Amino acid sequence: MSNSALIKSSIAKKYWMAITGLFLCTFLVGHLLGNLQLILNTGEEGRRAFNEYAYFMGHNIFIKVLSYVTYASIIFHAVDGIMLTIQNKKARPVNYVYTKPSANSSLPSRWMAVLGSLILVFIVTHMANFWWKMKISEEIPLHTYKLKIDEHLGQSPNIDYYYTHVPSVNPIPKDTAQIEEKGTELFLKSSNLKLAEGYRDLHTVVMDFFNPDVNNLALLYLLIYAGSMAVLGFHLWHGFASGFQSLGLNHPKYNQLIKRIGQGFAVIVPLLFALIPILIFIK
Repeated sequence: MSNSALIKSSIAKKYWMAITGLFLCTFLVGHLLGNLQLILNTGEEGRRAFNEYAYFMGHNIFIKVLSYVTYASIIFHAVDGIMLTIQNKKARPVNYVYTKPSANSSLPSRWMAVLGSLILVFIVTHMANFWWKMKISEEIPLHTYKLKIDEHLGQSPNIDYYYTHVPSVNPIPKDTAQIEEKGTELFLKSSNLKLAEGYRDLHTVVMDFFNPDVNNLALLYLLIYAGSMAVLGFHLWHGFASGFQSLGLNHPKYNQLIKRIGQGFAVIVPLLFALIPILIFIK
């Protein structure tokens, strides 16, 4: 079989669907662990922890490479799924006279293409609301907090000051009038010496996004997010175990265990994702 035929075959498509799908499952776990910081820590401690996490995710070279692999996997998984669906339709242009899908397959397995398409729409809108603002447009402000007069600066009270990446490039002067902000970086005005790089306040952006006191559309966004997580759960319900089967990692002795683990994953992970904006909304 030629390389071209191998790439175009349904077996190859299922193989790559499985690889990218299972890889994206690991991404979901990592992303969830980071997002849980929004509700596990409160106040300034939680704000700083999440913004430091966001900074690390955007500046660590290994994470950067992994991010590009993730973006490519999402696109490949979506395109491959669409092509596989079209190929299956062409292979069976006329339906059987008698069919009873419920007897041969689960509901999520019959709607994988639709579920996957809805998830793709959610990913695009989700990235537009947060990733684009953080990475491209830099609309998200720097993380600031108030210092008391007798604690640090010895100047006038209620001064906005920046949390900076530790360790700083150079000592931060006590006199904030000497500090100049350029993007996310802090410089000494007198010599244009770089002092440090500040954190973007993604924590406040997320909190405000789902806060009904700040955002009039918070309830709508919450319903869309929670609904998308339900769709993700249905997609994973069939997709997790199917990925192992497509890779040939199935055995009568372990199939039932893999199926149960996949179903647990399909319930717990989307549920925890949905729980985060729900708790933010009701606080």
